[in-house]
Amino acid sequence: MMMRILVVGLMAVCLSVSAFAYEEVTMTDGGSLSGTVRLAGKAPKPKGYNLVTFPDPVYCGRISDGRGWRLLQTFHVGTSHAFQDVVVMIEGIEKGKKFEFKAPRIEAIDCMFKPFTTVVWDRHPVEVVNMDPVMHDIQAYETSNLGPRVLFNVPLPMNPLHPREMNHAAQYHGHLAGQPMTQTVHMTKGRRVFVMQCGFHAYMESWGIAVDDPYYAVTDQDGRFEIADIPPGTYHVTVWHPMAGAKEYDVTVDPKGENILNVSMDVPTGRLYANEAVENPRFGLGLMKGQPIMPTLERQTY
Repeated sequence: MMMRILVVGLMAVCLSVSAFAYEEVTMTDGGSLSGTVRLAGKAPKPKGYNLVTFPDPVYCGRISDGRGWRLLQTFHVGTSHAFQDVVVMIEGIEKGKKFEFKAPRIEAIDCMFKPFTTVVWDRHPVEVVNMDPVMHDIQAYETSNLGPRVLFNVPLPMNPLHPREMNHAAQYHGHLAGQPMTQTVHMTKGRRVFVMQCGFHAYMESWGIAVDDPYYAVTDQDGRFEIADIPPGTYHVTVWHPMAGAKEYDVTVDPKGENILNVSMDVPTGRLYANEAVENPRFGLGLMKGQPIMPTLERQTY
C-alpha cells in the first residue's frame, strides 16, 4: 500500500467535491481498507454553557458539572487515544458496490444530539427525532470558508405521552420518540460540511460531511473503521473530524487485498472555542432561583 500524507484544513476539504455520477457494478475482486484512528495527545477542553441562560435547566442539568454548567466535549477519545466519530472516505470511486444509503437518524436525547458525527447525501433526507420530555428546535447549516448557509429550521416536538409534571424533572430519565422530522439536505456546490444545533439549547450539536458513494466509514469507540469491496486502484483517502480538521492519504488497493491504514490525528493548537470551559467559573448556581440543578444522570468533569 502506497501512502502520501497531506495535512489539510477542514474548509479546504469541503471545497473538494466530486463531479461524477456514481455507477453501481458487480464487484468480484474488491479489496478492503481498515485501521484505527487515534488522537495524538490529550483531548482539548470542552465547551462550557451556563444552564441558567437556556431553557429547561433542571432537566438538561441532569448531565452537568454540579455547579450549573453543561459541558460539550467535541473530541470523543477512548482508551489508548482511540478517536471516535471520525469519518474516513475514499474519494473518486466512479464505479463500485451498491450504494444502499440509509438516511441518518439523529436523536435528541438527554439534551444532546446523537450521533455527534454522521454522513449526509446531497438531495437526500435526514431524520431527527426528539426523545426528551422538552421541546427542541433544529437549525441546520452547510458551511465552508465562505461562511454558513441555513438548510432548514424546524421545531422538534416531544412525545405527548411524556409526563407533564416536570417538578421532578431531574429524576425523570424516560425517553419516548416524538414525531420524526424528515428534512432534505440541499448542499450548495462546493460545500460538504453539515452542522445542526438546537435553537433552544446551544450545547446540542451534530456534524456531518456529504458523501457521493458507499466508500466511507465512521470510527467506533475503539477508533476502528473498515471499508469493504473497494475496486482495485489508487485513491485519495480523506480522514475528517469537524474539530480536528482532516488528513489526506494516497492508498493503493490491490485486488482482494486487505489494506491497513492507521492514522494519528493532531490535537489542534490554541484556543478552539470562545466559550471554552473553565474549572472555576465566575458564576453558576448562584444565579439559579428555585429548584436546584442536579446532575442526576452524569456529573461531567473537565
